[in-house]
Amino acid sequence: MSVASKTFSQEEISQFVGGILTKVTDEKINKVLPPLLADEYTLALALGEEEIENLAKTKAKCALVPLGVNLENISTIEVERPRLAMMKLLNLFYEAPDSTVGIHPSAVVHPDAKLGKDVSIGPNVVVSRGAEIGDNTKLLANVYVGKFAKIGKNCLFHPGVNIGDFVKVGNSCIIHHGASLGADGFSFVTEKPDNIESARKDGEIKGGKEDQKVFKIPSLGSVVIEDDVEIGANTTIDRGTIENTTIGAQTKIDNLVMIGHNCKVGKACMIVSQVGIAGSCTIGDRVVIAGQAGLKDHTDIGDDSIVLAQAGVTKSYPARSVIMGAPAVPRKDFIKRMKYLAEAEVMVQKYKKYQHLLEDYEKFLNEDAKI
Repeated sequence: MSVASKTFSQEEISQFVGGILTKVTDEKINKVLPPLLADEYTLALALGEEEIENLAKTKAKCALVPLGVNLENISTIEVERPRLAMMKLLNLFYEAPDSTVGIHPSAVVHPDAKLGKDVSIGPNVVVSRGAEIGDNTKLLANVYVGKFAKIGKNCLFHPGVNIGDFVKVGNSCIIHHGASLGADGFSFVTEKPDNIESARKDGEIKGGKEDQKVFKIPSLGSVVIEDDVEIGANTTIDRGTIENTTIGAQTKIDNLVMIGHNCKVGKACMIVSQVGIAGSCTIGDRVVIAGQAGLKDHTDIGDDSIVLAQAGVTKSYPARSVIMGAPAVPRKDFIKRMKYLAEAEVMVQKYKKYQHLLEDYEKFLNEDAKI
């Protein structure tokens, strides 16, 4: 945790989050923590029932609580939407990464690159030919920006980010450590139909004994990231084959996500860690894709849908779908199938209980048939 460098009164914090303050005390607040980790200078975050119960044991003098929670032993700031208030608080105490305006001596900036006002170019950063960096954008250590890439205003690229040639990133985007935008798509072809093509066409693999050369299909498209997108550490977004791979405004992508070539991801989507989206998928607006879900290539997911964790999506779904399972099905169908499985287990147990009677009956029928 960072060393505390910001201090606020309880009244200032209550006003900042739009809360209702009770029983004001003189202690200043310099950090936020759960109740059991708090001291007298901490604002205790008690957003759920367990944390509220822990306030009886806390050393904190003030706590952030849901509306209607009023305690005797501690001053409280009541808020209608606790998680939203927590977001505001964490932004209040947030310490931005160290960066200074200007170009670090170890950075390499091509003479034909264009830098906006008040940009920060950190140690070992490379800005290639024809690249453009917008005003107030910060490129931290070891960032690479390819030729003719365009980066918008007020962006923050953490160390080790790689931006490929011709990639476009909008304004106010955050890209975390080691992310890669604009690598070639995973796209290949053989002279004759291969096993994958055979399986797709006929439902089985025919042949497969002949060795043949695998040709790489170049990626002529690029990647376009719209405004206010956040991309997590070590996430990869491949360039399109001919068209661009696109990510809509306000979309938030977690760490270790793979988005293949030609994909179109809509606005305000939430894509959680270890999701894999194969090439040429189209994701609508406000779609949530939970952890470790996988989408087959050329799959469409409609607006406002939810793909639950570890779903294996093999076909397209319309807007407002909730899907789960592998292979994925609508949630209602999945629950129905699980219910049938539970009922089948009971039936198997009953069968085993009376199995000897059935076997005796079969013997009786066989003996009767011989007479």
